Amino acid sequence: VQLQASGGGLVQAGGSLRLSCAASGRTFSTYVMGWFRQTPGKEREFVASITGNGGSTYYADSMKGRFAISRDNAKNTAYLQMNSLKPEDTAVYYCAAGMRIWAMRVPGGYDYWGQGTQVIVSS
Repeated sequence: VQLQASGGGLVQAGGSLRLSCAASGRTFSTYVMGWFRQTPGKEREFVASITGNGGSTYYADSMKGRFAISRDNAKNTAYLQMNSLKPEDTAVYYCAAGMRIWAMRVPGGYDYWGQGTQVIVSS
């Protein structure tokens, strides 16, 4: 599976962005999809994840109510809608695919990673 993340950019605090993660392959719907973020000197942080059929979603506490993960299996694409952005949301955002539902909140639960897309939130 190859993943291509896009949609990052510069936005003012309070604004919104939608990230996309396009996947190759025919088995997209069998993968849990996750979004993580990372800033320099820090470990990769869980943001959100969604099960293969989209029936269940999970969020880090600080993103609940502001971010929404979704997927379109017909388009082999996962999304992360980010609203009410804050300067502390500034990071490189990565999408990932894996099959370990029990480990969907940790980077080790994923086998495939996109290249990352930069999000900068100005105050």
